[in-house]
Amino acid sequence: MLQTHQNPVYPFVHSTDQDAATPVHHPIIVVGAGPVGMAAGLDAAAQGIQTVILDDNNTVSIGSRAVCYAKRALEILDRLGCGQPMVDKGITWNLGKVFFRDDQVYSFNLLPESDHHRPAFINLQQYYLEEFMVDRIEQLEQVDLRWKSRVIAVKQSDDRVEIRIETPEGEYTLTCDYLIVADGANSGIRKMMGLESSGKVFQDRFLIADVVMETDFPPERWFWFDPPFHKGGSTLLHRQADNVWRIDFQLGWDADPEEEKKPEKVIPRLKAMLGEEARFELEWTSVYTFQCRRMEKFRHGRVFFAGDAAHQVSPFGARGANSGFQDTDNLLWKMKLVLDGKAPARLLDTYDEERIPAADENLRNSTRSTDFITPKSEVSRIFRDATLLLAEQYPFARTMVNSGRLSIPAVYRDSTLNTPDEANFDSNMAPGTPSTDAPVNTGDWFLQLIANNRFNGLYFSQMEGSLNAEEQAILSALTENSDIPCSILVAGLDPDGSRPTAVMPVKDTKGILKQRFDGRPGTFYLFRPDQHVAGRWRNLDKDKIDAALNRAISRT
Repeated sequence: MLQTHQNPVYPFVHSTDQDAATPVHHPIIVVGAGPVGMAAGLDAAAQGIQTVILDDNNTVSIGSRAVCYAKRALEILDRLGCGQPMVDKGITWNLGKVFFRDDQVYSFNLLPESDHHRPAFINLQQYYLEEFMVDRIEQLEQVDLRWKSRVIAVKQSDDRVEIRIETPEGEYTLTCDYLIVADGANSGIRKMMGLESSGKVFQDRFLIADVVMETDFPPERWFWFDPPFHKGGSTLLHRQADNVWRIDFQLGWDADPEEEKKPEKVIPRLKAMLGEEARFELEWTSVYTFQCRRMEKFRHGRVFFAGDAAHQVSPFGARGANSGFQDTDNLLWKMKLVLDGKAPARLLDTYDEERIPAADENLRNSTRSTDFITPKSEVSRIFRDATLLLAEQYPFARTMVNSGRLSIPAVYRDSTLNTPDEANFDSNMAPGTPSTDAPVNTGDWFLQLIANNRFNGLYFSQMEGSLNAEEQAILSALTENSDIPCSILVAGLDPDGSRPTAVMPVKDTKGILKQRFDGRPGTFYLFRPDQHVAGRWRNLDKDKIDAALNRAISRT
C-alpha cells in the first residue's frame, strides 16, 4: 500500500444487459479502463455516442507508472473534461537539465514561446489521472463503465462484433458496431484474435523508485549519464504530486529484478544519490525492460487497437500514454461520422494510415534514445561520452545528445485527408498539423473555441471590423451545410458588425493568432474535429473548402 495514496475500490454493478434474452447491441464497446480506454469512452461521449467500457479490475493503477503528460495530451484531455484537474494536481515543468559525471552539460526549455494555455509537460501519478477520468465518466450518461467484467471471447462478422463477458454474476454476451481494444501491452484481446506485436526488446533493465521527501530540487527533468553516485549507469529524476519523486536507475541486463526491488538494495542507491543524511520514505518500486514494438495493423475489421495494446515504447521520452491519447483523438470523430452515415466506412482506414506512421516515429525516437542511454559496444560508449563532453561547450553537439526525445504531437504530413497548400505561408500550421494555441478575447484560448467535436473554420477578414456580402454568403453556407456543418470563427470582426448568426467573432487580443497562422486578410483555415489542419487558403473559395471537407471525410 502506498503512503501518499489509497486506491479506491469500485463496485461491480449489475447491468440490465445481463438479463436480456438476446445480446444487447451498443455502437461502441471499449475494453480496458486505463487512461487510453477511458479517453476513448470519454471521446465517444463527447461525440454523442453511447459507449460501454469493460475492465477486469476494480481499481486504478498501483504505483506512479506513466507520469509525464505533454502539452498536446493536456489539450486533448481539456476537450474531454479532465485537463484542469490534472494541471491543478500535477507538477508543471518546461525545463530539463542533462549531466555527465560531475558536470551539468546543458539545459533546455521545451516551451520557450509564451502565450500558451498549457505547459510543455506536467508530472502526475497515473492513478490520479485515472481517478479524474472515472469521476468525469460518472458525470456522463453516455458512458457505462463496468468493473470486474473480463472479455473472454471475441467474434466478428461483416456488420458487428460479438463479445463474451465474465463477471462475478456469471457470463453474458454483447454486440457492437465497433470494438476499441485498449487493454495494455499484454493485450488479452490481441492474443484471442491470434495477432502479434513485433519489434525489439532491449537487453537492459531499469529500476523505478518512487520516494517521498521534501527537498529544494526544482520541478525540472534531470538526467545523469555516468554520475558519481551510480557509476557506469544512467539516472533520471522527476518530481510528482504529494512530494513524491520518481527516480530511475539503469541496472544492466544481468540484474535480478526481484532482488533489485527489495528495500535493502534500493535504499543504498538512493542514499548514494541523495546523501547519507537525506530523509525520505520509499513509496513504490518496480523494474522494467525497454521494449519497442507494434502491431502490423491497428484496424482489424471492426476491431481497433489503441495505446499500448497497439504499440509499446520505452518510457524515456514519455511517448506511451501521450501517444495513446492521440490514437483515440484520431479515431472517435471518424467513428461518429461513419455511424451517422455522413462518411464512408473507408474513413476508418485512415486510422492506420495516420497512426501507424506516428507510432513508427515514436519507435524510432525511443530506439535511438535507448541506444544512446545504454551503448551496446565500447565504440558506442566512446562516441556517446565524446558527444556529452562536446555538448557542454558546443550547441551543435547538444542536438546529438539523446536522453529521451520528449513527446511531441504527431503531424499527419502524408495523410490522404489533407488538402495540399496552393499558396505560401509563413507558418508551420501546414495541413496535417495539430493546431497551435493563442490567447483570444478576454481570458479565452483558441483551442478551447474549437474543442467542439466539429469541423471548424478560422477566417481573417479582408476588411477590419466587418464582412462584405460575398464573405457573409460563403461563411453562412459553410455553417448551414446539412451534411458537415462548420463552426466559423472570424478574427478581426467587430462583435456588433453584420454577420451570419452562426459566425463567431474572435478578438485577437495580442495579435498572436494572426502571427502563428500567418493570418493575412482573406486567409481561411479548416480544422478537423481533432483540431488538425485539413487545409488552408489565401482567399475564401467555397468550392475549394467544400472539396476539402469531402476529402477530409474520405468522400473523394
